[in-house]
Amino acid sequence: MKTKPLIPVGGQALVEGVMFQGRAESASAIRRKDGSIETFEQPRILVPWVQSLKKVPFLRGVVALYESLKNGSAHMNFASDRYDVDPSEDEAAEPDEKKQNILMVVMIAIVGIISYVFGKLIFNVTPALLAAMFQSVPALSGHVIQNLLEGGIKLVLLLSYLYLISLTPLIRRVFQYHGAEHKVINCYESGRPITVDNVRSSSRLHYRCGSSFILFTVFVGIGVYMLVPIDPLWVRLVSRIALLPVVIGISFEVLQFTNRFREHRFLSVLGKPGLSLQLLTTREPNDEQIRVAIEAFETWERSELGQPAVQREG
Repeated sequence: MKTKPLIPVGGQALVEGVMFQGRAESASAIRRKDGSIETFEQPRILVPWVQSLKKVPFLRGVVALYESLKNGSAHMNFASDRYDVDPSEDEAAEPDEKKQNILMVVMIAIVGIISYVFGKLIFNVTPALLAAMFQSVPALSGHVIQNLLEGGIKLVLLLSYLYLISLTPLIRRVFQYHGAEHKVINCYESGRPITVDNVRSSSRLHYRCGSSFILFTVFVGIGVYMLVPIDPLWVRLVSRIALLPVVIGISFEVLQFTNRFREHRFLSVLGKPGLSLQLLTTREPNDEQIRVAIEAFETWERSELGQPAVQREG
């Protein structure tokens, strides 16, 4: 019996919802205040020269990150705008008012990208500054130990941040939807029908998760920064910023490698640290959250199979 080929699919947790995206289409679903589920679909606009860059190893990671932030911005905007609005207010809305405002999406994407870059800069510069404070201690002043100390501080900051935000009710629910997203993808990739029971029994951990990618940037950064001097301090700080695209590019390749060999008896261990981090960034979803994720997935799949990608010159 022939099984139909799988379409590559990724996802993202939203406020009270989930988004899925493939080669040509993206779709999301959210739970409204009245318990109903609302969906949103958007074709992916594929710029030829950007798609060409995605074929270049190490450079494609930076491009993929940019595309992920850009494509996800419209769905995050949809979720944040709609989930807490009383559905009775929808009736007064004119059709034109429901159309996506392209300028708004572009602005949100730009803000999202700037926020991400700014966050990464703080995340890289702060550990370097803290580690440099211990250079007066002879046992902690060497080049290798300073880089290891910096990486350790970065890891502690990452884990502490994720743990603290996971204590808030809103983020906890987002992490539940994150788990639902992974469960749906794992169920789909296993070839089983996408039902609540099958999704519930699937793992909430996945090798391609962005959480794993973030963790890899910590370990890859330790190796990359070993190649540059730590003195004077300004050189150390500038190198952390200048080499950030390099760290992102290598980390993306590591993520792809661990996903490719996740069934390998020995190589699969490389992805275990990332999976362990997902125990913090995902939570077990309830059946209502799983139904939202399934609705998002089925909406995406129908669009992906029925509509081509939108092409434009750029």
